Amino acid sequence: MVSRSYSNLLELASGEASPSLGRISRRIPRVMTVPGIISDDDYDSSESVCFDTSTSSSISRDRIIMVANQLPIRAHRKSDTNSTVSNTRSSSKGWIFSWDENSLLLQMKDGLGDDDVEVIYVGCLKEEIHPNEQDEVSQILLETFKCVPTFLPADLYSQYYHGFCKQQLWPLFHYMLPLSPDLGGRFNRSLWQAYVSVNKIFADRIMEVINPEDDFVWVHDYHLMVLPTFLRKRFNRVKLGFFLHSPFPSSEIYKTLPIREELLRSFLNSDLIGFHTFDYARHFLSCCSRMLGLSYESNRGYIGLEYYGRTVSIKILPVGIHMGQLQSVLSLSETEAKVAELRKEYCDRGRTMLLGVDDMDIFKGISLKLLAMEQFLLQHPECQGKVVLVQIALPARGRGKDVKEVQEEMYSTVKRINETFGKPGYDPVVLIDEPLKFYERIAYYVVAECCLVTAVRDGMNLIPYEYIISRQGNERLDKVLGLDPSAPKKSMLVVSEFIGCSPSLSGAIRVNPWNISAVSDAMDSALAMAEAEKQGRHEKHYKYVSTHHVGYWARSFLQDLERTCQEHVRRRCWGIGFGLSFRVVALDLNFRKLSMEHIVSAYKRTTTRAILLDYDGTLMPQASIDKSPSSKSIDILNSLCQDKNNMVFIVSAKSRNTLTEWFSPCEKLGIAAEHGYFLRLKRDMEWETCVPAVDCTWKQIAEPVMKQYTETTDGSNIEDRETALVWCYEDADPDFGSCQAKELLNHLESVLANEPVTVKSGQNVVEVKPQGVSKGLVAKRLLSTMQEKGMLPDFVLCIGDDRSDEDMFEVITSSIAGPTIDPRAEVFACTVGKKPSRAKYYLDDTVEIVRLMQGLASVSNQTMLPTPS
Repeated sequence: MVSRSYSNLLELASGEASPSLGRISRRIPRVMTVPGIISDDDYDSSESVCFDTSTSSSISRDRIIMVANQLPIRAHRKSDTNSTVSNTRSSSKGWIFSWDENSLLLQMKDGLGDDDVEVIYVGCLKEEIHPNEQDEVSQILLETFKCVPTFLPADLYSQYYHGFCKQQLWPLFHYMLPLSPDLGGRFNRSLWQAYVSVNKIFADRIMEVINPEDDFVWVHDYHLMVLPTFLRKRFNRVKLGFFLHSPFPSSEIYKTLPIREELLRSFLNSDLIGFHTFDYARHFLSCCSRMLGLSYESNRGYIGLEYYGRTVSIKILPVGIHMGQLQSVLSLSETEAKVAELRKEYCDRGRTMLLGVDDMDIFKGISLKLLAMEQFLLQHPECQGKVVLVQIALPARGRGKDVKEVQEEMYSTVKRINETFGKPGYDPVVLIDEPLKFYERIAYYVVAECCLVTAVRDGMNLIPYEYIISRQGNERLDKVLGLDPSAPKKSMLVVSEFIGCSPSLSGAIRVNPWNISAVSDAMDSALAMAEAEKQGRHEKHYKYVSTHHVGYWARSFLQDLERTCQEHVRRRCWGIGFGLSFRVVALDLNFRKLSMEHIVSAYKRTTTRAILLDYDGTLMPQASIDKSPSSKSIDILNSLCQDKNNMVFIVSAKSRNTLTEWFSPCEKLGIAAEHGYFLRLKRDMEWETCVPAVDCTWKQIAEPVMKQYTETTDGSNIEDRETALVWCYEDADPDFGSCQAKELLNHLESVLANEPVTVKSGQNVVEVKPQGVSKGLVAKRLLSTMQEKGMLPDFVLCIGDDRSDEDMFEVITSSIAGPTIDPRAEVFACTVGKKPSRAKYYLDDTVEIVRLMQGLASVSNQTMLPTPS
């Protein structure tokens, strides 16, 4: 029995619009405050937001709705009622608001340029606003900052953010399994429901400002992973991008999440999904393959997933830093003063600074770094008194037992190292665990000889980028440091191989942070490296970081989002599925479901009919173990064949012996075996071939190769047919099977290059067959045979489910204008399932196919009944 909380959740997720929102408004109406978890009564599925895609836009330039957990706004309680209000600051009766220059969202806006795009922000404020003040605050933030605040009650926000996001999603995405209650948070369905409720509230806020036919929506990070489903449910053609700023775990880790499919399907309701590294994208694609059975391919450099007729694009690009902001901070007089102070404290005393800058959390590996420093000092006593590790510990974003444990371990390790190796006036480790102003942190970057970022797992981490730009400096800082402005700059980085920025920093010393000795050796290498080598590595890094800045990243993402969304207007869209399993089917404007009434009517009024039916996946489900036809299917086929107006063909990849045995009761049924190489018009007629007889000596070359792959791929097997060889991997691991199939395809194409065969991949198969053989030949043969007999068909029905059947669809649709089909013929090319196809019609599954054929057979049975005297 489904739990009450979960059934509530399904109803929540299936809602179309909140009654309190009404129609789309171009300004914020009275703000709705939510007292807690949304209940069933908060939804009215009868009211939905609709729009006409033909409506012209009132927006004169591109507009982006940027959605994140937090707005790029600082809020402060007023202490002085006469506070000054400037263009970057606004105030209400009780609050003062200003931009948060450190927010990535704001930096993206600067990178895009004010003239190119208008940005609206949707998110929460860091400070709690009393319900009585929320209307006024909403109006001020919208008018002054173009920000739409999402107000959440404190208890709901705590369950959503500190509960589900920080205690369940965040550890799991950083590879931490909840093996016990103390190791990460066990899955809690009430926290999950709070997470979904908050995502729904975010969707409601977006509804108030979105112009759905024009605006782009860009959602950020794991806090809002089900938001795409709510938005896609409201507007099937919403132009929606999602960027995940955290790691995405391997499928073995991700599969442990109880709501794994709900999150994947919500991801796939985006048009474009962004990741910092290929590893994260690869893990996501692997999860889609293993859990949803989806495959992906690269087309002209773009990776795409076909999902119910929509192409979901994958973007791999690490985020960059805001060059302008960083360079302006480097030019501040406060920065110069702090650099001068640090130079006096370290450089002038003959000491070399190693620098670590990390958030206070369990994944930043601070204690491991300290242990490496301890070993470095043990192995290199000559460095004692000369090398200092300055560790800046930024305030923790989460809270809980794990943060306290990290702090306690860090303090005790620092104390031990300083007591062991310290001297009067010298501490080998300087710990700074109080908040620093940004210019102070930049000053440490400028002075540090080497920066160590050794997190055990991190989504991106921009600290190495900030360090590189800071070390480039400027003329005024060179003067403070006593450097020649024309001399090449230098910097050294030791980075963990488990952080997102690592692949883009090819000149850094990459380490496994768990290997204390390796990190210690890396410290030594960084300090002992030749000056010219340091300069060369710095130059390489600076060139990359200065060109791949946050503006480049944002423009590149939005260009891909615009490209991906171009197909929207050329597709018909409708939603299917309940709750968080909702998805949108997007198909060609002329592609529609085959109506039983329509085809039966056409069947009744026509006199010469050609019917071509695929077998596997069409009349018989692919998943069936027993592939032989049921007695019901045999009866239907016999009824169709007994009608003198019909010519019926079964077209299959199976061997002729198998098909002969299966369909022996069908006297008048035409059969095409092995994709049409063998063909028989009736049971008592001889088999003929659609192409000249072929020499199958090529099997002696192909079969040993297939056997090699079968032995190394568990779950695969070989089907040896008369004229074809098929390697099947339906029961193999999806990723490994697909990988092996691609390699086998290349291998076979190479060894069979001079043979008269073609090598093709299909659904879980790699097939070698004679050249020129296709199901399209069967369609041509049937139509030409009917023409020879003077039977010009005025009704053509062709049904199939996979790529090989597309050849039949192409032949019958292109023959409409030709001599083999009556010009007024009713032609029905039908595929199984809603997907891109040359067919103009679809039916959902084999059950509907059988029901359709049964309906046509009933018509034939009635016409063959004797007329009453």
